[in-house]
Amino acid sequence: MAMTRLSKLQAKIQASDLDGLLVTDPVNVGYLTGFTGDESGLLVGETGAWFITDSRFTTQAKQQVTNATLVIHTHGVLRKAAELADDQGMQAVGFESEYMTFADYQKLGAQCSWNPTTNLVASLREVKDDEEIAKINQAIAIAEAGYQHVLETIHAGQTELAVATDLDFFMRGLGASGTSFDTIVASGARSAMPHGAATDKVIEAGDVITLDWGCIYDGYMSDLTRTFAVGTPDDRISEIYRIVYAANQAVTKLMAPGVTGRQLNDCAHNFIDEAGYGQYFGHGTGHGIGLSIHEGPGAWNGYLDVPQVAGNVETNEPGIYLPGIGGVRIEDDLLVTETGNEVLSTPAPKEILVVGE
Repeated sequence: MAMTRLSKLQAKIQASDLDGLLVTDPVNVGYLTGFTGDESGLLVGETGAWFITDSRFTTQAKQQVTNATLVIHTHGVLRKAAELADDQGMQAVGFESEYMTFADYQKLGAQCSWNPTTNLVASLREVKDDEEIAKINQAIAIAEAGYQHVLETIHAGQTELAVATDLDFFMRGLGASGTSFDTIVASGARSAMPHGAATDKVIEAGDVITLDWGCIYDGYMSDLTRTFAVGTPDDRISEIYRIVYAANQAVTKLMAPGVTGRQLNDCAHNFIDEAGYGQYFGHGTGHGIGLSIHEGPGAWNGYLDVPQVAGNVETNEPGIYLPGIGGVRIEDDLLVTETGNEVLSTPAPKEILVVGE
């Protein structure tokens, strides 16, 4: 598996008129080699690859990295990479500009011509194989089990932090190695904040709850949002829930190979705008997920003109947020298939769910 990924990257390197690429993003290094530690780099040439780390990770690297020559450095990954590139006769070498500070860039020296690159590895990660999809599915299954636990236990009088902490612990008990991000539990008027971090606010009867959560399973992440109420909610919340649900369904119906992120984003935004709430929906409609919680492609800035392809796994997350009242977001995880898409998460109900009555 790792060798196939490396071969695909080598083809991209050659197509970019480079002699090699220095990979320093830990997620990308892990994707290409299987290494799960830190303090490492990967120098990829046209026909070979060199995995660079320090002596703390010698045993781990020997166990995990089978597609690259192991090199132990004593004076830094970047300086060793520059030495290796020079030793291999590389003249034009790319580096991951998004993961390189100017101070680090200066450590590379002038033996080679160092060229900034973007998305050479990230573009490979956008298309998931069957093994990756299975891991994402398991991350979704664990997250959804956690959601059911929340629905069964949440009640007025709890704090948002208590709900988030309980959910996080529950998911770890089912095999999650951690959460995809800090779990969002925003109740009452706070649910109008799209990323309202859980606080010590006490949940009250009638509060709408926006729960945005996910977990990590074997490195891969899920990302879901559900909106429900603890007791009967404000009628305006029930109204915007129906609109957000319909917008979510419209995006699901549209998502397929060849459809651009802009088309997906416009679909959700136009739907909500026509319903009279366009000014209350200000974020992108979705993003890719995988080893990172935000990756390409998707219906968000940087990917709006990128067409979807089979193997992409993306979120679909329209929302409406009414200041002083509350907000609604419904987020699903979708797999783009050859003929359309498959919704990997369990569908949200058409009407807002009320618990605790």
